Amino acid sequence: MRKSIKAATLASLLLLGSLTSGCYGPFNLTRNLHHWNGSIENKWGREGVFLVLAIIPVYGICMLGDAIIFNSIEFWGGENPIKPSMATGPTEEMDQVAAVVGLQYAVTTVPAVH
Repeated sequence: MRKSIKAATLASLLLLGSLTSGCYGPFNLTRNLHHWNGSIENKWGREGVFLVLAIIPVYGICMLGDAIIFNSIEFWGGENPIKPSMATGPTEEMDQVAAVVGLQYAVTTVPAVH
């Protein structure tokens, strides 16, 4: 009896490990929502919109949709139906930090590997 429980536990862990080791995806829908919220000029308005989207819970629904639907479609089909926003991403923040600190940097893009 003990051996069968250990074998079932080991098999379950191996199956779970093989399912969770894949690509988790870019979360384009959530990133697009975050970029849209960040594009609001007024800091109080941006915070208010963020709180409303977090309370309703729009952010949670977007993350769940990305995790279950859109990233799975990209994993199995090769293309995410949600296109990324035109935001440059982390380089905007890097530009601000580099300007304050007085640094220069180079950004190299590397294609994502799944």
